[in-house]
Amino acid sequence: MSPEISELTITALRFGFLLLLWVLIFSIVTALRRDLAVGRRTRTGAPTARQARKHPEVAAPAPQSGRRPLRELVVIEGPLQGTTVELASSPILLGRAQESTLVLDDDYASGRHARLFPQGSRWFIEDLGSTNGTYLADTQLTRAAPVEPGVPVRIGKTVIELRP
Repeated sequence: MSPEISELTITALRFGFLLLLWVLIFSIVTALRRDLAVGRRTRTGAPTARQARKHPEVAAPAPQSGRRPLRELVVIEGPLQGTTVELASSPILLGRAQESTLVLDDDYASGRHARLFPQGSRWFIEDLGSTNGTYLADTQLTRAAPVEPGVPVRIGKTVIELRP
């Protein structure tokens, strides 16, 4: 074997390795940008103008006449069964990420899985692009939906509900 071929092979391997590194860096940057964009969308409880046009029920909820206000979120099934979170006027982030309001110890939950947020006198839940989906009373969410008291919300093996 001549030295030119082995040197050519080594050069080709170096360029291949360099190309592989750039692909890896590009995919990391893309994932970070996507995660940061999700973080920007979940910081505020108020829907954006674009969300209000897409989902009018989020922008203008029906009034709750004669209903008691919801006071707590309760985990009724899963590893955190019995855990309660007091409801305030701020959104509740659900997922495995440590910055979540309710950190789910569930292999089927995404880092930033879903967001529960108040709008007027009602609470809504939206899936944040999770891998395994969020279910409201056995129906997979495709957009933000109002959550009624006692209606189960399933995220992986964890089931939660809102209570007055």
